[in-house]
Amino acid sequence: MDVIKSNLSRIRVPSQSDKVFKDECLYSFDSPECDTGVYVCLNRFLAIGEKCLEKYSKRTDNVVFLHVKRTKKEVESTGVPEKVSRLAINVEGGFSTDDKTEWIETSRLVVLPSREEIELNNPDLPMQVSLAAAGVLTSVSATRQAQVDAASGTWDGEALVVSKHANNLKQIDNPPMIPSSGWKCEECDMTENLWLNLTDGRILCGRRNFDGSGGNNHGVEHYKAGTTGGPLAVKLGTITRDGKGDVFSYDEDDMVLDPNLEQHLAHFGIKMADCTKTDKSMVELQIEMNEKIGEWAILTESGSKLEPVWGAGHTGLHNLGNTCYMNSVLQVLFSLPQVVQCYQTPAFMDRCDLADPDTDLKLQLAKLCNGLVSGIYSKGIDEVKEAVLRDEGSQPGVKPLMLKNLVGRGHHEFSSNRQQDAQEFFIYLLTLIERAHRNNDVEPPSNLFKFAVEDRTEVADQVKYKSRNEIFLPFNIPMDAATNAADVEQFQKRKAEVEAKGETIPKEEEVRYQIPFPAVLENFLGHSIIDDVYSPALGAKTQAKQSARLKTFPTYLMISLSKYQVDASWQPVKLNVEVDMPEDLDLSALKASGPQPGESLMPEEEAQPKEETVYENEGIVAQLMEMGFSREGCRRAVHNTKNSGLDAAMAWVMEHMGDTDFNEPFSVGGGGSKKKNEPEISEENIAMVMSMGFEADMARTALSHTDNNVERAIEWIFSHPEGAPPPAEEGSGSSGSSSTAAAADLTQGLTNGEPRYKLLAFISHMGSSPQSGHYVCHVREEKEDRWLIFNDNKVAVSGRPPKQLGYLYLYRRCDS
Repeated sequence: MDVIKSNLSRIRVPSQSDKVFKDECLYSFDSPECDTGVYVCLNRFLAIGEKCLEKYSKRTDNVVFLHVKRTKKEVESTGVPEKVSRLAINVEGGFSTDDKTEWIETSRLVVLPSREEIELNNPDLPMQVSLAAAGVLTSVSATRQAQVDAASGTWDGEALVVSKHANNLKQIDNPPMIPSSGWKCEECDMTENLWLNLTDGRILCGRRNFDGSGGNNHGVEHYKAGTTGGPLAVKLGTITRDGKGDVFSYDEDDMVLDPNLEQHLAHFGIKMADCTKTDKSMVELQIEMNEKIGEWAILTESGSKLEPVWGAGHTGLHNLGNTCYMNSVLQVLFSLPQVVQCYQTPAFMDRCDLADPDTDLKLQLAKLCNGLVSGIYSKGIDEVKEAVLRDEGSQPGVKPLMLKNLVGRGHHEFSSNRQQDAQEFFIYLLTLIERAHRNNDVEPPSNLFKFAVEDRTEVADQVKYKSRNEIFLPFNIPMDAATNAADVEQFQKRKAEVEAKGETIPKEEEVRYQIPFPAVLENFLGHSIIDDVYSPALGAKTQAKQSARLKTFPTYLMISLSKYQVDASWQPVKLNVEVDMPEDLDLSALKASGPQPGESLMPEEEAQPKEETVYENEGIVAQLMEMGFSREGCRRAVHNTKNSGLDAAMAWVMEHMGDTDFNEPFSVGGGGSKKKNEPEISEENIAMVMSMGFEADMARTALSHTDNNVERAIEWIFSHPEGAPPPAEEGSGSSGSSSTAAAADLTQGLTNGEPRYKLLAFISHMGSSPQSGHYVCHVREEKEDRWLIFNDNKVAVSGRPPKQLGYLYLYRRCDS
């Protein structure tokens, strides 16, 4: 007690502006549910695991902690639940909120270095300490709040829309005054899951779930009766003083927004300014249910008895709600020794940001690295029953909540609970890593994947060579190269006949197109035809032939198979194909050779006309965006097809959706080398770039190379750390000679070697659409000469790795 009293000046009561991290250790994935619980610092409100407690105390001089420990109490469930058919909460086919798990939480004060424990009800405890402990225990954790903030305004993974009834909702005269508490359903005795009808003020229970839990359907039955019940209802207990509340539309059968909610509630005597949230919102319930759903799709190797593995390097990642794409990419990255070595750098832990640890990417990746490779979160059969490992996966496994929130912050897609594309996440994560490592002595591991590409464009007997950097190699699939086209056609005919009778063909009888990899490689080695390329020789635009080769061969090469095309309704669907991807890959044929003797090189200063017409059509852009494509990519499609219609734009999207600049801000290139065509650089944008830690000259140069776009300018700086290459002199002769300095700059820092590779890992996607489905990854364990499958939290030996069905393939260069 004396130590506590002597440290009263350091003990704080959390205010509304304080972030309280109490669900996850600062340095590890210890949580209140682990064997030793967590210790929450009463000064900085950071949770610390027991093994890291002394280190944290020495760094901060804080010695008073609140120890929080939760013990699970299992409750036996009865009955067999129906199959979940919809990712939703408390609706037909959705998840039930009837939690079968009970937690017993204990908390007490712990003082260092003696580890003396003091109960919270100790009468000698100073009031300030009691208030601090109570504030921590009752606050919403910062990690959970970040999830709720990211998901606010969404439902079922889609953004909520304003109800069509919100602006003209009819409300009865002489309405009942609704009390502030003590609610119960007017048709039964239920006191939870209650909804206030915003037309007549009746309080009724919610819908019955598929397993019989939830409400008794009195709210929806009242509306369907067609008497006095209106279409909108608000869930009691979710109304907050800042104008928020969960509103459901019976007519639209969905969660909606009601911008007039305050006015509608005031009709029944409810003042939002006096409301306090007492019940979980539907978003919070969805997050809780997502945490309980570790696997919602079948294993790739269904039908096999997979042998679980555990220990170091065999730790699973829990699915946090459609995060299988993230889990698969992270498992592949941290299977690489160079990535592990990078994030085992002690400084990332020892010098982490204590004020905002949830913004420190290097800390979060270092923490994840330790959690995956140490094995402390993957107990073996000496501690856990093997049946538990088979059914539930790694024990206890890792929940990278803070990392997920950090990576998704500010990103429209990755901050949501919707399924995302693993390839896009891989690119985005490496971009964030490069930013985080700027001005740091530790080189980012992203350079292990980068390689230089040489583009060759031929137009009117002149050629132009241009270099660029990439981090993945896209391969289109030549469907005309299928070796079993006749068998597939016969199967599809039989399938149509069977389905016409109302029957189905067993999945194991399905016949897929089989594409040999040599045909895929040969297709890439060919050239594509590009329209509207300016020819200095002709003085006009014409068709050109374009091909690409690799100037460098990275340590790790990520290959992407473009498996999507559009169906008759212009919706993207996945090609039902098998590609026999080889384990040993020789890419010598892709080696760039540069300008050849006898070629006539295109003069660089005349490569394009001075100005170009911009084609725009917001209607077509909107239709394409409804299919799931980015606005900038859709604008590109409209422009490059000269606004010739939806069909042409959609075809362009499907052909170019894998381009690295597809989602970047769209701008039409200026013309010539005249300075009057250069963009004007705003001082405001220079200041914004400088706020990221860059010098004024670098900021100005970057903005001049990116059409005064701040986001692209920052990306340009990361890819040009030495600044812009010197400009070509007047009359320098050719694109080959004038781009020498630029080409040298592009290859700086990249790894290179002989173009022979070994398959190391691959990521597979199950499902028919990129907006849905499930991801798993397979990783080769070279020391044991075996393949492992990582299916979220489940890790097992793979008996039949389906290499022919992958989406992303990671190869390691043999001489690395």
